[in-house]
Amino acid sequence: MLIRRRPPTPTTQLLPEGPVTLDASYALCREFNKRHGTTYYWSTKVLPRVKQHHVHALYAFARYADDIVDEIPSQGGRDVPTEVRAAALADFGEQFFADLERGRSDDPVLKAVVHTVRAFDIAPSAFERFLRSMTMDLTVASYQTWDDLLDYMDGSAAVIGEMMLPILEPGDLEAARPHARDLGNAFQLTNFLRDIDEDLDRGRQYIPLDDTERFRVDLTARTVSPEFVELMRFEIERCRALYASADLGIAMLPDQSARCVRAAHTLYGLILDEIEGRHYDVFGGRASVSTFTKARVAARMALP
Repeated sequence: MLIRRRPPTPTTQLLPEGPVTLDASYALCREFNKRHGTTYYWSTKVLPRVKQHHVHALYAFARYADDIVDEIPSQGGRDVPTEVRAAALADFGEQFFADLERGRSDDPVLKAVVHTVRAFDIAPSAFERFLRSMTMDLTVASYQTWDDLLDYMDGSAAVIGEMMLPILEPGDLEAARPHARDLGNAFQLTNFLRDIDEDLDRGRQYIPLDDTERFRVDLTARTVSPEFVELMRFEIERCRALYASADLGIAMLPDQSARCVRAAHTLYGLILDEIEGRHYDVFGGRASVSTFTKARVAARMALP
């Protein structure tokens, strides 16, 4: 079965025509990660090779769905209607679960994803929660409270940590789960803080409205006011508390898995440092970590 309405996105434009082998599917997922998720890509290099491709597959699944929501090109200068994006996302989910049910896929991306999910017995409900949050992005423009945002992040971020755990093989899966969720949330909150300007362009605000109201900030003004600085300090402190919880989970992982996650933890933490170094100006350019730094951190973490 093929996706009936395969949208042209930066991800799908890389897809080959016709069937692919399992090895080719994993190679395609690796390419998605290399092009679009460079922090994850370099961190994954710390893992044993036998596990790296499984992480690439999970990333490709998330990238595929995210592109359907955000990256379908406009048609004749007009925005693609929400219902078109929703239909494409629903088709993607329908195909994935049908393929998962039968234990194999002919889709160039899902072939590897289905193999990984079955190899590590990852719960299908995790993918249901992920797709629910992707669907929310089509209609929900803001979140009133932190708890409201956490409900969204359960499927867009925390669940990614849960999906990764079987591959990382902690000694106690259930004990590590809340810390893996916190790390997923920390990564996403870091992205939200870095991407405030870009998200405004998409008509979205992920910083809770309760917080912007408390600090008397109008994000749409795109101004680094003293009030905005205080808001950012508050959110970064909240984010670093999540990273501190994640540290407890990293200690539960076997050595190479711990070093892989520590690399990602370090690189995302550097994004927060960069935001602070720019005096919280997230409107004048995107805070980022250089490829050289990513490679250097990965190389350092790879050493026993």
